[in-house]
Amino acid sequence: MLNLNIASSVLQEATNLGATFADIFVEKNQSSNLSILGKKVHEANSGIDFGIGIRLVFGTNVVYGYTNSVQQDELIRVTRLLSAQYKQQNTTKLTPLHLKEVSNNHPVNHGLNNDIDNNLKIDFLMKVDQGCRDQSSKIIQVDTGIMQRFQEIEIFNTLGLHTSDSRHYSRLRASCIAESNGEQSTGFEAPGALKGWEFFDTINPNVIGSTIAEQAEVKLSASDCPAGKMPVVIGNGFGGVIFHEACGHLLETTSVQKKASVFHDKMGEQIASSCVSAYDDGTIVNEWGSINIDDEGNQTQKTELIKDGKLTSFMVDFVGHLKTDFQCTGSGRRESYKFAPASRMRNTYIAPGSDSIDDMISSIDEGIYCKKMGGGSVMPGTGEFNFAANESYLIKNGKISTPLKSATLIGTGPEILTKISMISDDFELTAGMCGSVSGAVPTTVGQATLKVDEILVGGKSK
Repeated sequence: MLNLNIASSVLQEATNLGATFADIFVEKNQSSNLSILGKKVHEANSGIDFGIGIRLVFGTNVVYGYTNSVQQDELIRVTRLLSAQYKQQNTTKLTPLHLKEVSNNHPVNHGLNNDIDNNLKIDFLMKVDQGCRDQSSKIIQVDTGIMQRFQEIEIFNTLGLHTSDSRHYSRLRASCIAESNGEQSTGFEAPGALKGWEFFDTINPNVIGSTIAEQAEVKLSASDCPAGKMPVVIGNGFGGVIFHEACGHLLETTSVQKKASVFHDKMGEQIASSCVSAYDDGTIVNEWGSINIDDEGNQTQKTELIKDGKLTSFMVDFVGHLKTDFQCTGSGRRESYKFAPASRMRNTYIAPGSDSIDDMISSIDEGIYCKKMGGGSVMPGTGEFNFAANESYLIKNGKISTPLKSATLIGTGPEILTKISMISDDFELTAGMCGSVSGAVPTTVGQATLKVDEILVGGKSK
């Protein structure tokens, strides 16, 4: 996408201005969005965005800028502007660029560059809508949509790296509203993958529709949630959002390098229950958060974060490596050319165990079963969180009882890690989007169903 000679000239200019490291990130992003609301096409749009980001490093100081031009004069102008504050004597020699071929471990048949007819997409969404309405007469609104993206990237740096990659993303969004006796509730599912349209061939639209309708309908008859500290069983899949938000960000060198993470000096120490092992894995074939290379051109990998409760690694980008001396883990990611890369999660999960879900439930006299987690808020640095459950049930005398509404889990990531006592084997991954200093990137969360011995539940006091 960018002429090799132009890239070399820009990197040479960066070293002439005293940069100890520089890289160029070239991106072409094609997107398509289609949605159905009220059984009618609500939105249909597509577009292409192109740009080039330039990053200069002077010791441990980092500056970043971007442009939409491929002209050498403009790219050098941006480089000179960026270097103005830190310009110094040249001490770095530019390594000649050498093309590094990237193996594609995530095959795609029908990405946006080989797309299918929009009528097939509309028909798919209509089936989701109908599946939802067939499940319950209480459904008053269904909102569904398909997002597809084709991202091409090219990377050059002063260490001689020249590489490129392409990524295809597809995701379904399905939500509904149920109403009864003046009360409303919602259902929601949003599966995604690093695939083309063939991803949707693996999804039964009627089942997705009935699933979200059932979620919404169950909550209409839900009772108030009890409040207080109690044992909680957290369901598989999106239940992993708590680990992602409340613990995962604390293991990125983005926070570790600033000592803004409570884990910054805990390497090798016991930070979780011995039954907990956790990973951030960018290599899972066609998984939503997977990548062949990160946005710095490094090969992705499976990174063991916690082993039997002990902290074993952080997620490390290039600048994180410079500032912490930990080795890069292929975790440098960004939303687009408009953002400098930072250490970010990919597919982050707690590994499955061998405990029985029935044993978890039967071990609790009174507690909560959070079958589906929802969104929440987290305090950076400490991991203090507040998460709502989309679907939850009371556990009474060792059995799952009535559905509950407004169940909220309150605590801290470091604390909850130490109170996990049982983990099942029903492991599942779920697609999501994660926002941080380098924008919003596709990430996957996951876990098997697990038991937390004690956590503060926000609800209605007895």
